[in-house]
Amino acid sequence: MRGLPVWLMSLSCLATSALASPSPASSTEQPALADIRQSGFVYCVNGILNTFNPQMASSGLTVDTLAAQLYDRLLDVDPYTYRLIPQLAQRWETLDNGATYRFHLRRDVPFQTTAWFQPTRKMNAEDVVFSFERIFNRQHPFHSVNGGNYPYFDSLQFGDSVQSVKKLDNYTVEIRLQAPDASFLWHLATHYAPVLSAEYAANLTRAGTQEMIDREPVGTGPFLLNEYRSGQYIRLARNDAYWRGKPRMSQVVIDLGAGGTGRLSKLLTGECDVLAYPAASQLSILRDDPRLRLTLRPGMNIAYLAFNTRKPPLDNLQVRQAISLAINNQRLMQSIYYGTAETAASLLPRASWAYDNEADITEYNPARAREMLREAGVGPLDLTLWVPTASQSYNPSPLKTAELIQADLAQIGINVTIMPVEGRFQEARLMEMNHDLTLTGWATDSNDPDSFFRPLLSCAAIRSQTNYAHWCDPGFDELLQDALLSQQLAQRIEKYQQAQKILQQQLPILPLASSLRLQAYRYDIKGLVLSPFGNASFAGVYREAAEEVKP
Repeated sequence: MRGLPVWLMSLSCLATSALASPSPASSTEQPALADIRQSGFVYCVNGILNTFNPQMASSGLTVDTLAAQLYDRLLDVDPYTYRLIPQLAQRWETLDNGATYRFHLRRDVPFQTTAWFQPTRKMNAEDVVFSFERIFNRQHPFHSVNGGNYPYFDSLQFGDSVQSVKKLDNYTVEIRLQAPDASFLWHLATHYAPVLSAEYAANLTRAGTQEMIDREPVGTGPFLLNEYRSGQYIRLARNDAYWRGKPRMSQVVIDLGAGGTGRLSKLLTGECDVLAYPAASQLSILRDDPRLRLTLRPGMNIAYLAFNTRKPPLDNLQVRQAISLAINNQRLMQSIYYGTAETAASLLPRASWAYDNEADITEYNPARAREMLREAGVGPLDLTLWVPTASQSYNPSPLKTAELIQADLAQIGINVTIMPVEGRFQEARLMEMNHDLTLTGWATDSNDPDSFFRPLLSCAAIRSQTNYAHWCDPGFDELLQDALLSQQLAQRIEKYQQAQKILQQQLPILPLASSLRLQAYRYDIKGLVLSPFGNASFAGVYREAAEEVKP
């Protein structure tokens, strides 16, 4: 998507000088393990940090891990019932057949007190208006700060569909849309929709440092940012004034310093207490160790191969079909997921209420693939495949997956060059449209199908840089829009199933797998909730042996 922000190169220095840290670590130091054992836990994850503000993130560490710790949203999703539940909005009303939404806010919710901001008031309607006006109103003073890109909401065209965000009184906010949108509440329940502090923004404006709003975060969440070392770790400190009650641990260290087997080794030796997204190949080790526990849950995610449909020869449907027939998906299931995923037949996971049960998994037929390439008049091909290096909830081993696809395509005369890339570098290069294929995926904390279709394959998602296929079909977009206009579930299901049939016919992407969410942790860690929609708050996590220890 966007290129690597210049500020990110110096974010570590900013964090060290401006964030609360009694004794900042040197560039090579790691947080003291003994200290963490007494007062917190270590969460190991492989990821790249581009911003602390999930409004401006596309996925990854900020959304999957940090958002639930630093911020709250108006609404949440119950991880067990998959229903919308209150968070900062105590209750809400749907008016005008889904074109107007009125939120009644919770009172006495304090913002975090940090080294860079001391709030003088509690959260109110001004903060909610500021948070969403910044995203939806292109004329808002903070809209263009740090680039002005809000990938998730931009892909949904909310800048055009939101008519107004108004404060009715100190604890009531009304959002009016240009037209009914049955998915709107679900989008506000995602981690992409945090409530920020308008007072903090005003302070930054007076100081002429508006860009710090996304670098030194202030939210209402259970933990606040204490220290950040680029590529090494993030230390979160307990928000003692958290409105739901004081979190049980005084700190959390998010370890970014090791990938693959390195993270597993840290878990086995006790350097990590929690291992996010363990590789499926490691499950037997994790299950056999009595010191460890493993949690598996269905996930709202999809791994897929995106074709650059704007670039020959991939603009030819017959070539895309041939490539799809050449990929041995069953081998991917065995070699990458080890029984922890389902072969995907649709962009939607099977857990979605709009999943098309008649969707067919693409068959494996390399002989037919070679024949189709001959029919298309396409000789030996050289293609590039862009692959993220970090493991994700939807694909624990992207590079290995790419190597298997490379071997499959070699059998039909296609030479694939794998291009391993990281973070925003990948996004920037993909948006240059020079790539041929990209191995990617999507995970959402929304149970609404719209959170898959529009961000990934709508025409607007090309501009917002989340549509890696660069595919645009006005008829497909019209179906998605029609589905939003109805509050009747049956009508929405019908539209979404028609949309899935278009994708099967046009094949802008090849769905590969819908993965279980995996999380491994030490035996003494309790209260850890694994949600199908993304990471839950760490506020209730505690260490059993040290529960009575008072830091």
